[in-house]
Amino acid sequence: MLTKPRDPAKMLTRSSRKKNRMSPLMLIGIGVTFFAAVLGVGAFVFQQISASHAAAALNMNCTLVVPPNPLTAQGLATPYQLVATNAANGPCNEANIGQSAFVQADIIDPATGKISTYSPLVIDQGTQPAVAPTAPTLPANAVVGIWYGFNSTTLTLQANARTGGRGMGGHPRVRMNMRGGTNGNCVNGTPGSPFGQFAYCNAPAFFRAANAAIQAGQLTVPALGMANDGKPCMTTRDFGMVDMDQSDNVQTKYLANGNGQIAQFSAANQAKLANATVIANPSDNALLTAFLDPALGCTPWTVPDLTDNNNMVATYATDELMAAADQQAPIALVPAGDPMVLVNNNPSLQKTNLYRAGANQTPAATLNDASTTTYCQNLVNVGVPRLQLDMANFQNRPSPDGGATANNMFTFLANRLNGALGANGLNCVGLLKIQNPVTLTTDGNGIVTAATLTVAANNGNGNGNNGNTGNNGGTTTTTTTVTGTLSITLDTNAGNAQVATNLNFTNFANQQFFVNITDSANNTQVLHQSENTDGNGANAAATVINNLQGVTMLPATWTASITDANGNTLASSPVTVSNGGVMGTVTFTAANNGNTGNTGANNGNNGNNGNNGNNGGRKHHHKN
Repeated sequence: MLTKPRDPAKMLTRSSRKKNRMSPLMLIGIGVTFFAAVLGVGAFVFQQISASHAAAALNMNCTLVVPPNPLTAQGLATPYQLVATNAANGPCNEANIGQSAFVQADIIDPATGKISTYSPLVIDQGTQPAVAPTAPTLPANAVVGIWYGFNSTTLTLQANARTGGRGMGGHPRVRMNMRGGTNGNCVNGTPGSPFGQFAYCNAPAFFRAANAAIQAGQLTVPALGMANDGKPCMTTRDFGMVDMDQSDNVQTKYLANGNGQIAQFSAANQAKLANATVIANPSDNALLTAFLDPALGCTPWTVPDLTDNNNMVATYATDELMAAADQQAPIALVPAGDPMVLVNNNPSLQKTNLYRAGANQTPAATLNDASTTTYCQNLVNVGVPRLQLDMANFQNRPSPDGGATANNMFTFLANRLNGALGANGLNCVGLLKIQNPVTLTTDGNGIVTAATLTVAANNGNGNGNNGNTGNNGGTTTTTTTVTGTLSITLDTNAGNAQVATNLNFTNFANQQFFVNITDSANNTQVLHQSENTDGNGANAAATVINNLQGVTMLPATWTASITDANGNTLASSPVTVSNGGVMGTVTFTAANNGNTGNTGANNGNNGNNGNNGNNGGRKHHHKN
């Protein structure tokens, strides 16, 4: 999603989730101004635009015409052309920040593993660039990946007429929502259902080359480091920063002159176009690398920008590579409820996995592996406490939207998290049957000026229920039984393993637990994943074990266990390795359960503490 959250005042009036969303900050500029985001310096400015770019009703659906041979040096330097998907809805203009589209390409040299980046230009169809792009020099056999961002609702990729209507080998690209096809291996969604603000070309091939270079020792992913709040620095897969549609849009910036012509962003072009305005794509990735990282004392992975004399910049691809290598559990992967992967407002495994493929994420085996309920629980358990931890830091920093919807960085992020959890976002409030733990206070202009965070106390329900048992006589023993399966799939190319759980617990609704995998040969723990059951005591989740480069077979000495928040073992069983060593399975039955039940008599004194947990835990309020 855009870093700019939706208008909280408008959200209060909406009764249903919308597939196509648009940030209110995009609406602010309609008519006489446009919103220019200068993400590189952490500032946003408003700029007058010509009357030709103003419109009474903004066309929110635009098409980007992909140049021929987009993965070549010449294709990268050929401007993309922006045009209305339906001309009857009005024009699309790149200089109108409410309709701007952006392109970011990363290049890897398979001989050395080195990555560089280039920002192909977008111009209005039928116009000329303010400064003609210079073609980059690509290494031999370079592998190029391209990612797209959009500041309105739905961006459709369309092939240039000279490209023809077939993909590689002359076969139609049935997976793609591209009018006319392309030779760039481009994915815009599923047929008739585009992602929205996101698309990519050749991304899986780029990530395969990059992951191979990492395994070969040619490409080194930087370590995350420790943030100034005592926690690990964030990645794009940290529940402390993700929202309802993670890993979308790009960090690309362009220059717009007074005539609405566009140029690539570079120091040389800024010198040529002294009065040009910087326009940018407010993305999740830019929020991380341009705002959160500096605030937390962290450093993003940067690579040379061939557009700007090798200036070092962060990119979508390097962010995702770093997240894949460094993010520890729980790991945020695109869930099935992400509005960008819904088809007719219904979950789609195909579309979810197409999106994940463009972000270097492990595909989901089933929709349960992409559980939105589990994603929501992690947003509540990780995202809310992390924001509360950084409240004092963030409240002293300007809002990434320049104050358009929030008065500082803390209230901006609180607004964003409130939207993700709400009924118009992932509907976590409905899935978890909770009140939104982030409540907002707005002024007369709809600007968020304060936020209250409710941080749930761990295991409040369990202690409360056990306490009530004690009060009722202390003779009943509450036993938790775990049944279900855990599967492990080793990906030798990526150097990681996907772990999927499908578990059912008795007497353990809405409770925190941990999934553990330990190597009994050396007593080393290779996974310690926090999870939560739903209101029925069920859990279906997916995570990844990283740092398995060089591992060709799962060890037969691995054991999986389920423990509660107090460290009690609820179930344990060895991992059965099969399929040539790349598959591992565990089946939990009553026979291999720990059954460390607590009696009501022992926990009767804890009843009040449990009730406090039921009432919501600690509240933290910030007001300017």
